[in-house]
Amino acid sequence: MKVEIDSAALADAVAWTTRVIDARPANPILAGIKLEAIDGTLQLSAFNYEISARHHIEAGIDEPGTALVLGKLLADITKSLPAEKTYLSTNESTMTITSGKSTFTMQLMPDAEYPDLPVVPAKLGQVDAPTFVQAVSQACVAVSREENRPVLTGVRVQFNGDKVIMTSTDRFRLARATFSWTPQNLDVNTTTLVRGSLLRDIARSLDEHQNVIVDFDEDSASLLGFENAGRVSTSQLIDGEFPAVDRLFADDYPIQAVVDRQKLIGAIKRVALVAERNAPIRMVFSGQEITMSAGAADEAQAQEILDIDMDGDDITVAFNPSYLIEGLSAITEPYVRMKMTTAVKPVEFNGQQEADSDESMDYRYLLVPMRITA
Repeated sequence: MKVEIDSAALADAVAWTTRVIDARPANPILAGIKLEAIDGTLQLSAFNYEISARHHIEAGIDEPGTALVLGKLLADITKSLPAEKTYLSTNESTMTITSGKSTFTMQLMPDAEYPDLPVVPAKLGQVDAPTFVQAVSQACVAVSREENRPVLTGVRVQFNGDKVIMTSTDRFRLARATFSWTPQNLDVNTTTLVRGSLLRDIARSLDEHQNVIVDFDEDSASLLGFENAGRVSTSQLIDGEFPAVDRLFADDYPIQAVVDRQKLIGAIKRVALVAERNAPIRMVFSGQEITMSAGAADEAQAQEILDIDMDGDDITVAFNPSYLIEGLSAITEPYVRMKMTTAVKPVEFNGQQEADSDESMDYRYLLVPMRITA
């Protein structure tokens, strides 16, 4: 293999592809990144049995060929190369990397032992990248960190015609983002469960000027694929039953309050300064005001009052302040509507553009109040 390639493009492609390589791979061969020089491109791939990453970049190919080398080491080398052309060449046992006056030699790994990457499923549909990034950011708010319950570490993704619904829950809260997309088939109606960490990772590395293509084949419904700007990722789906969460949304909320979102977040952060770890902040809705307080009588205390536009009876609820801030921060509109039934049932949060407009249902955040003593 003999290849001439732009140094920056190579460093970027290697960094993106090797992100799926585990720090301690189950099989040493999976520490490798596979490079294939063919037809004017350098193709890169990595795999960890669950997630695969494929990328390709333009290159001058003097001699086609294949090389398998340590991925993380190659990433470290390529990001340190001078901003010039880089030349890759292989012999029977090594790959030489030359850029400017820098030269590195890497040992080749036995590429015959490298596993075949999964076949990318058929195209299911596509959406513009900014819409996808926002939906993933919102939907992943409630992804659980409990690895012993894999189902809760995932995001349920429902493809229903021209709508996609992403939902996550960690049992204490629920986040749901809905967006429009362009399906290959308008009759599509399928549900998948994909790891939230993978969705976040994909969203972080997207070219926002290019669409995101989602790949899925119902006949072999164990793999979900994502394509963007020449980069292709696949992920094994989580095997398990997502909780029946739709029933948690109330049909009617008799108590509703609208408040400026940034003012509310600022007040919560200030009041929470005196709250001990996992201690709630109390929110008293009365008249057209909300009074937030935290702290114990014999320790530090804080209180702040905000004006609100409220309908319904007075109510007192208490929340984990971190969960509250995370959910509110995912709302993009300037105002938030809090919708309540009782002091112990889940409260729904929705964004809205104006203080007197209807709420948006594109993002719905449910948070279970904490029980407090009177």
